Amino acid sequence: MKLIESVPNFSEGRRKEVVEKIVAEAKKYDRVWVLDWSMDADHNRSVITLVGEPENLINALFDMTKKAAELIDLRNHTGQHPRMGAADVIPLVPLYNTTMEECVEYSKILGRRIGEELGIPVYLYEKSATRPERQNLADIRKGEFEGFFEKIKDPLWKPDFGPDRVHPTAGVTAVGAREFLIAFNVNLGTRDVKIAEKIARAIRFSSGGLRYVKAIGVDLKGRGVVQVSINITNHKKTPLYRVFELIKMEAERYGVPVLGSEIVGLFPLESLLKTVSYYLRTDLNAKKVIESNLLEILVRESEK
Repeated sequence: MKLIESVPNFSEGRRKEVVEKIVAEAKKYDRVWVLDWSMDADHNRSVITLVGEPENLINALFDMTKKAAELIDLRNHTGQHPRMGAADVIPLVPLYNTTMEECVEYSKILGRRIGEELGIPVYLYEKSATRPERQNLADIRKGEFEGFFEKIKDPLWKPDFGPDRVHPTAGVTAVGAREFLIAFNVNLGTRDVKIAEKIARAIRFSSGGLRYVKAIGVDLKGRGVVQVSINITNHKKTPLYRVFELIKMEAERYGVPVLGSEIVGLFPLESLLKTVSYYLRTDLNAKKVIESNLLEILVRESEK
């Protein structure tokens, strides 16, 4: 069996019935499993974690994108998280018996289908990128939905697939193969979003912070707090605990408490073990986790 993970992000976090209909498209397929899905009203965004065999997973992702295009109109969309498409980004991550090179090819198959059959411009990003300036998702998304109507006219931003014009309601979509990404949010005990923005600048790589870290400051008006919203693109080289400790240190400069944090979607066991090892001052590995040992036994038995 070959397995790929995908964590598509959709620009809807307030209408549960819409997200449920998008999730239902994935559940139609055998050998595709919906492991987790969550909504955030302030970000107005949903994140769905899927695992499946490549062909069925690609079909499921296409149907989810089609449903999102039918149900989401970005002309009426507002939220704290930057966005450019109804199906905003669709990553493919090699999981079991698959390679990054295979995921790149699958991303091209999916991107071509979305572009040709749905009329939505598609940009390949990360490992699938066809140009250096398209590796970073933030560079592609710059200008967001509203700015893309002008941006797409620039020859440098000609889509990899689909028409050379923005879909009027579904925008544009990014598809690409990448490593595991940890989406990590930290809430701060203040309503001053400028503090969250300053901390985000201090920790993100693009402004001199930690390698493999992207971060923005957002105002969670519905919760009465602000948040540092983070993507860790390589948790092996920049571990979760290091990011959290730096945020705590920067927050102290402003006399602001860290209220709590959240992981959006799923994340690797290795990252959890490194974080626990740091705080407990011990050395943990998967052999110390009973569920990991049980899983190994089950896999061995299934292959007999």
